[in-house]
Amino acid sequence: MEKREQFRSRLGFLLIAAGCAIGLGNVWRFPYITGQNGGAVFVIIYLFFLLILGVPLLTAELAVGRASRRSIAQAFNVLETPGSKWHLNKYWMIPGSYILMSFYGLLTGWMLYYCVRFITGQVPTNITEEAASAAFGELLASPLSMFVAMTTVVVVAFAIVAFGVVRGIERITKPMMLALLALLVFMAVRSFTMPGFAEGVAFYLRPDFSIFSDKDLLINALWAAMGQAFFTLSVGQGSIEIFGSYINRDHSLLSEGVLICALDTVVALLAGFVIFPACFSYGVEPTAGPGLLFVTLNTVFSNMEWGAMWGGLFFLFMLFAALSTLVGVFEAIIAMSMELFGITRKRAVVANFIAIMLLSIPALLGFNVLSFVQPMGEGSCIMDLQDFIISNNILVLGSFFFVCFITARTGMGFQRYLEESNSGEGLKVPAWIYPYLRYVLPCIILVLWAVGIAKVLL
Repeated sequence: MEKREQFRSRLGFLLIAAGCAIGLGNVWRFPYITGQNGGAVFVIIYLFFLLILGVPLLTAELAVGRASRRSIAQAFNVLETPGSKWHLNKYWMIPGSYILMSFYGLLTGWMLYYCVRFITGQVPTNITEEAASAAFGELLASPLSMFVAMTTVVVVAFAIVAFGVVRGIERITKPMMLALLALLVFMAVRSFTMPGFAEGVAFYLRPDFSIFSDKDLLINALWAAMGQAFFTLSVGQGSIEIFGSYINRDHSLLSEGVLICALDTVVALLAGFVIFPACFSYGVEPTAGPGLLFVTLNTVFSNMEWGAMWGGLFFLFMLFAALSTLVGVFEAIIAMSMELFGITRKRAVVANFIAIMLLSIPALLGFNVLSFVQPMGEGSCIMDLQDFIISNNILVLGSFFFVCFITARTGMGFQRYLEESNSGEGLKVPAWIYPYLRYVLPCIILVLWAVGIAKVLL
């Protein structure tokens, strides 16, 4: 096995880890649920849950990575008490990364497709939502167009990973993330000049204290904030853990976790300043889900002055956000392959590129040739099943496992977790948090899992 690398700079690690956490769903979903659940009041509730849920989970996964210097393929073997069986959990956790990448490359390809169409002027001006919806439908009906776009982004992501942690991931992803942040700030500042800025920001962040007087509204807001805080960081399937294995012990993991959460939240907040002023300026009702990105915002940009430029910049930002996640999860996959089979990085890249491309075919064909396959009920597609397996099961149960592992005597053990987390300068994890990590947080995760399953299946 090749010698393990380490990030050269703290900034590189923070930007890359935050980039892995910043996903497509976070960018469109956070602004929308914020506007629907109390605006600034919801943001405060969300930040509270982020501190009590997101940060501890992030710190736990980073601690496992830094203490073991391994991916999840070998980390539990290294840290568990000899003779215990914690390592057996890797056999259901490892497939999670492959299932996620079996459709995430396709989504990233959509970002590339729309970015190119806007930049090259292929999106007509002054289109209606109906026309934008029809155009998106044409993309879904074309396996070749989606395959070309998907293959392009997957090749780029694997090429970055092939050069290693320092020469590839850090050297390429760090400037890409800085460009992402610069693009987002530029577009957010530009929104101040739009006629619908005040109305859009009012919808987005106007404090709505009425939720405290309505039990149903309050419960919905609390549940939405809790779910967003849990899922926003992409913990539970090893992509954050692998980057923990590449960092030194100069800084405490609680400090690193807080900074990663802060970057993730800043991106999500700024995205709302881009999306809502644009929607309200052009009289388009903001909606949730893929329709917001590929229908609503297409309509907005096509009706905007210099719309091709603004649309191109927006989808370039989205492309960077998605590509950073691809690189992060691909690195976890490559590291696992190298450790399990003792092969070189280049061989692991070639083998996994072939595997990911083959695994992506069902999701790609699920919108056209295999559209009759509706595993989650009428109107669903193959990607819905893949997303359900990842979002509702592996990410949640993986997080449950990490928390139990760091506190169990036969696992990593709480004392070793404390020593690892508190090594270096910065914020320290207090010893009195043990009962919360051992008993309360696992129960919260199991409730999230059970309710999530019930919402989908019932």
